[in-house]
Amino acid sequence: MNSIVCNVSIDRGVSAGDFRQAMRRLTGGVSVITAGIGWDISGMTVTSVSSLSVDPPALIVSINREASSWPLMRRYGFFGVNILTSDQIDIADRFTGKGGLKGTERFDGAHWTTRVSGVPLLTDALAAIDCEVEDMVERHSHAIVIGRVLDVAVSTRTAALAYWQGQYVAIDRDEDALKLAEVSLPASRATRRT
Repeated sequence: MNSIVCNVSIDRGVSAGDFRQAMRRLTGGVSVITAGIGWDISGMTVTSVSSLSVDPPALIVSINREASSWPLMRRYGFFGVNILTSDQIDIADRFTGKGGLKGTERFDGAHWTTRVSGVPLLTDALAAIDCEVEDMVERHSHAIVIGRVLDVAVSTRTAALAYWQGQYVAIDRDEDALKLAEVSLPASRATRRT
């Protein structure tokens, strides 16, 4: 089996465009981060959510410090992570600010609730996670926010929304598991032995 390896030289002179192009090759789950309370709310679409620990439950999210949610997260000390389903592309687009939507306008057309912290959480998300800000590490244009998980609501749905190569991609546990089973490595090894 031939594989092609491209070596990329990285130095302090890497352009934002080159870096962005490299990061588009990393598939990311799409989430909407919400912040604020009452009518003082906003949110943004991100692919930068990751678990930090299970005990205690905590996660990390990278936030652009120019985003409208950043001052709300700092002011109130809470945020929500809403992991989107594959059919919630319209919500993902709204929270990117497409069409000039800002603040509360981004929440129109979807059902929201609040839990422990009071931040808006999407009722039909794959998972809605209510978090308290535990720490913020500001570097360059972004901040790494560590969130202590206060509450979790998990859906029974199986299709997630991902972002890869500059576009949204649906990933369905049931459908994609069948496809993977057809081309899985263990099955191909078994085939070669017979």
